[in-house]
Amino acid sequence: MRDLLSYLLKRFLWMILTLWIIYTVSFVLMRSVPGNPFSGERNVPPAIERQLRARYNLDAPPIQQYWDYLVGVVTRFDLGWCLKLEDYSVNQVLAEGFPVSASLAIFALVFAIILGVTAGVISAVYRKSYADRALMGAAVLGIAIPNFVMASLAILLFVFGIQLFPAGGWGTLRQIALPALCLGAPVAAYIARLTRTGMLETLSKEHVRTAYAKGLPKFTVIRKHVLPGALLPVISYLGPATARVLTGSLVLEMIFALPGMGSHFINAATQRDYTLAMGMILTYAVLLFVMNTLVDISYSIIDPRVKLK
Repeated sequence: MRDLLSYLLKRFLWMILTLWIIYTVSFVLMRSVPGNPFSGERNVPPAIERQLRARYNLDAPPIQQYWDYLVGVVTRFDLGWCLKLEDYSVNQVLAEGFPVSASLAIFALVFAIILGVTAGVISAVYRKSYADRALMGAAVLGIAIPNFVMASLAILLFVFGIQLFPAGGWGTLRQIALPALCLGAPVAAYIARLTRTGMLETLSKEHVRTAYAKGLPKFTVIRKHVLPGALLPVISYLGPATARVLTGSLVLEMIFALPGMGSHFINAATQRDYTLAMGMILTYAVLLFVMNTLVDISYSIIDPRVKLK
């Protein structure tokens, strides 16, 4: 328990430092891009622009803006007001969009883990069979095809062709199923290959041959003696997989018209909404840091030889 608390404290301190670096770099880059939140196709009258700058503290020197926003985030967890969404704070946008993005990510990861592990186990147990070649061929395609291309093809096939799923929207299982499948398919492909590799390596170990020599059924040997060791690479991959799911959902949420954080993130970037973009960046950074920490802890639980340091 003491090692765990010490590890969590160190990771928390590293997260604070990482978030500060991300905040600083993002602040500088956003202010370095030509234009401003009020520049666009329609020119804002100078008097109105001055009022808007004063309202959002954009008339202050950059270092003052940097410090004021940082103090608000650290002391009150206040991410500021959106520059383009009138009367909406960044906290409100996150509160409305996060459940949608989180639900999509959870469905996609669950689908990816179930499909990937199952395909990897079948491929390893029946090595060099037609099933092995077919499953690994599908895994290569899943890795090679970007999820937004897969989403476009899925819409043509399952929405306009077979008419099995709706084209967009949110609220029902049928509406979340297709974007979750498209988002989780590349991750499932990686997991399938990792599971197959881990299974083949573990199947050659002495304790597995001993279990077979004792007359244990194949299912029991795989479940108790092979899978725990074979899944360690998969557990390690779940951290980057979470990053892939979160970043991949940015485009898919736009394609399927989902009211998640991804659509707001893209709109904030294209419209130069400084506060909304900064809030999204910091939120994604925290989520990725937390998921990687949970993966490290679970890895040490599955494999007692791994110590948290």
